[in-house]
Amino acid sequence: MTSMLPVRRAEPAQADMVARRIAGAFAKMAVAEWLVPNDEEERERLLAQQFTLIVEHAFRHGEVWTVFADKGAAVWFHRDKPLPPIDGYDERLAEICGRHLDRFRALDDAFEQHHPSEPHHHLAFLAVEPYLQRMGLGTALLDDHLRQLDLLGMPAYLEASDERSRRLYLRHGFLDTGRRLLLPRGGPEMFPMQREPTDPDGGLG
Repeated sequence: MTSMLPVRRAEPAQADMVARRIAGAFAKMAVAEWLVPNDEEERERLLAQQFTLIVEHAFRHGEVWTVFADKGAAVWFHRDKPLPPIDGYDERLAEICGRHLDRFRALDDAFEQHHPSEPHHHLAFLAVEPYLQRMGLGTALLDDHLRQLDLLGMPAYLEASDERSRRLYLRHGFLDTGRRLLLPRGGPEMFPMQREPTDPDGGLG
């Protein structure tokens, strides 16, 4: 499926807005509820603050794209060379997360353990405002960047947050890596996935 919705590259000054959009889209997901149980208002606030650190980093070391008046966003990191750490990340994360810090750290550790070492682009976030989901915005964001990756001959990697998003990525050529990402303390399962580039005729690059 190919979308005709136009996407545009976001500007660094939009980092907070993009992070809030992502937090709003993710707040009811199982992994978000595991990170910050019981209090949805606190959950969305903490997620937005932590996501801002990541989105700001992506403006320096990747790409951030939006669609449909910024109601959807995709955050990509270029992992064709070692990615430098976020300045002061541990201290800033502790300040943001407070009593929930251990779970945020556990999620970061799980992501790091499953991350591929070969060059690729990493889709850190794909988010659409909840009331606009299933209307093709996510597809528009994916199609645009995956076309770029096909031209570059570059693989893509992501961690699908649930079965619903996993099915979306399967439709766009991603495959399970075969490694389970099961969060501790009764946390949910996530799904590491990779996509190999395709050639202009639709075959593998």
